[in-house]
Amino acid sequence: MIKIALDAMGGDFAPSSTVQGAVEAIKENSDIKIILVGNEEKINEELRKYSYDKEKIEIIHTDEEILMKESMPPALAVRKKKKASMNIAVQLVKDGKANAVVSAGNTGALMTASQLTLKRIKGVLRPAITTIFPKKNGKMVMMDVGANADCKPEYLEQFCIMGMEYAKILLEIKNPKVALLNIGEEEGKGNELVKQSYELIKSNSNINFIGNIESREMLTEGKADVVVADGFTGNIVLKTAEGVAKTIFDILKEEIETNFLYKLAALILKPVFKTVKNSLDSSEYGGALFLGLNGISIKAHGNSNGKAIKNALNVAKKFAESNFIENIKESIDKKERVGGLK
Repeated sequence: MIKIALDAMGGDFAPSSTVQGAVEAIKENSDIKIILVGNEEKINEELRKYSYDKEKIEIIHTDEEILMKESMPPALAVRKKKKASMNIAVQLVKDGKANAVVSAGNTGALMTASQLTLKRIKGVLRPAITTIFPKKNGKMVMMDVGANADCKPEYLEQFCIMGMEYAKILLEIKNPKVALLNIGEEEGKGNELVKQSYELIKSNSNINFIGNIESREMLTEGKADVVVADGFTGNIVLKTAEGVAKTIFDILKEEIETNFLYKLAALILKPVFKTVKNSLDSSEYGGALFLGLNGISIKAHGNSNGKAIKNALNVAKKFAESNFIENIKESIDKKERVGGLK
């Protein structure tokens, strides 16, 4: 039985969304148990709305929570609010009482809590936030999307190694193709970080490196399975992509409303629009994994609804029942044995 700790108070719509997601997840998976951490009274109020197997949901009560918009910095909030639902949920993984943790709460706080409690895998220089992007012919992995604004070439090399292991599990690709995000495909393009990273990654025979890739091509061409960037660049790409997708659908909706024939055409094309929208919807991909830690910690989007939480729990289950952490350790250890990390 896979046990997943869920920060029931994390997210814009918690605990309504988290409880709904938990109930949907246990109905979809017969072999998981969800541990809801948070205000027991509020959680039970939501649970009363559903019919579910009570053996599959456990509640750990706490009155304390880390808010989405904390008045104090995330690191300070984690240290001061030791009994916050997020902290307790992460600690359950550390103590071996849960196989993974999921939270839609404050990103900075979850990253801090996960690093302080779970610690980094030996040899990992920096953890990275990893997410899934849609592309023309399927899905791809992108990292880092926000954990490390300032990077060294050695960090990006490790991101490639960890990203490959991630893609093997989630995308079920045996030998994922890795590309470095750049302003051009040519080897000499980019700033010093990218140029040095290119040489380092190219020299690592354990990385299936296909070279540089431009941001427009990583989605349209679909050449790469894993795209690596520093956290500053990756986060901008992620937020821009989300904004563009939302804007396109908002504009389409407004234009359709202006003409009866457009409305009729939209009705006929509704299944197509739904398919496209789902492929661009972040809630479909189950959140972002913090790679490089001694435990599985997944950050769901702050505005996650019940469906998004359910998908995040499904992803947590998939990684929990694999040898993912051990594979990362083995890959990093192999690199150290070959030449050592700087």
